[in-house]
Amino acid sequence: MSTRADSFDRLDDAATQRWLGFGTTGPTTYPMLLGLVVEDVRVDYCRMRLPFREDLLQAAGFMHGGAFASLLDHVMVPAVGGVLAQGQNFSTVDMHIQFMRSIVSGDDAQDAVAEGWVTRRGRRTVFCEAAAYGASTGELLAKSLLTYSVSPPR
Repeated sequence: MSTRADSFDRLDDAATQRWLGFGTTGPTTYPMLLGLVVEDVRVDYCRMRLPFREDLLQAAGFMHGGAFASLLDHVMVPAVGGVLAQGQNFSTVDMHIQFMRSIVSGDDAQDAVAEGWVTRRGRRTVFCEAAAYGASTGELLAKSLLTYSVSPPR
């Protein structure tokens, strides 16, 4: 799978290290429950992996759409937050998803890898896109348009 990473500038070392650890420390959070792993983070860009697990399947044996939605939403957190001051608040206010195909259990099971990138950044609103692919096949699984709201620290 080719990536968009080379189109984006690198973050400073401190921000890179902080966001590479996203969802891996502290109290148990939803990203930890899913097992999300940040693989690359840059200015306005992130690549994240959702490891395949049987408990993410729905009853018909396909990975649940909610798992893909969570991956597409969470991949944007380091991309949006990477350039913001630590402690600044931001959250998803709109998300549209198109599901193309799924991951099935069995011999064809694979991880999902998502890339997320900012398409336009304002002071209070950030527009984004994300796409999830099969880690082994490179096939497009789902894509999303997202909008984030940025607000001052509480």
